[in-house]
Amino acid sequence: MIANRSKMSTKRKFIADGVFYAELNELLTRELAEDGYAGVEVRPTPLRTEIIIRATRTQNVLDEKGQHIRELTSVVQKRFDFEDNAVELFCERVNNRGLCAQAQAESLKYKLLGGLAVRRACYGVVRFVMEASAKGCEVIVSGKLRGQRAKAMKFGDGYMIKTGNAGQLYTDTAVRHVMMRQGVIGIRVSIFLPHDPEGKNGPSIPLDDVVTILEPKEEPSPETLIRQQQEAEADRLAASQPTALPEAPLEEAAGGEF
Repeated sequence: MIANRSKMSTKRKFIADGVFYAELNELLTRELAEDGYAGVEVRPTPLRTEIIIRATRTQNVLDEKGQHIRELTSVVQKRFDFEDNAVELFCERVNNRGLCAQAQAESLKYKLLGGLAVRRACYGVVRFVMEASAKGCEVIVSGKLRGQRAKAMKFGDGYMIKTGNAGQLYTDTAVRHVMMRQGVIGIRVSIFLPHDPEGKNGPSIPLDDVVTILEPKEEPSPETLIRQQQEAEADRLAASQPTALPEAPLEEAAGGEF
């Protein structure tokens, strides 16, 4: 499907890329859930298609002899009709898992599956995220939490922007579904990332409403200004006066007559 794109129209290419990414993300979410899967990036190059898997535990994804990553490469190659050596999978470690919404959603999912209380699990995730230098965090859990009546619980801390360009740029969101014995519980984790000029832990573009007040420059005293003006005036007068040419010695002048 994704390999035969040369004869597609532009609209069909965009649709095919979106379907490919969605299906690939769903496959990796199910296969690498226990390994801290945190997203995937597809980089098409002229020679091959590179797929970068982001995870918190890269050693489990790669396996000791690389068997797991080879199995995933074979599955992707057969499912999407890639030619031999036309697709390659890489694994990249998440630098700060406290700022990764997908990693925290998976962590909360396994806490709930392990039988931990909802409040304790959610507050633990919120505290861990805020300790990782996040500006804000919000966790929403919905479903049959206690009893037969479904309800939603919201846990949050810090600062959160949900609308506008800042909401799209600074907010990292992940959704997971937990298959509990009493029914399905939905989890939504939203993290408001901090500003990072280098772009590693957060966006490098500053927020629109952040005002930076610079320190004023040191102004010279009036006496210094008057002295500088007088020196400049004296230099200007000296430059405007004509300079007298040096007179030639008498001996040279007499020698020139002969």
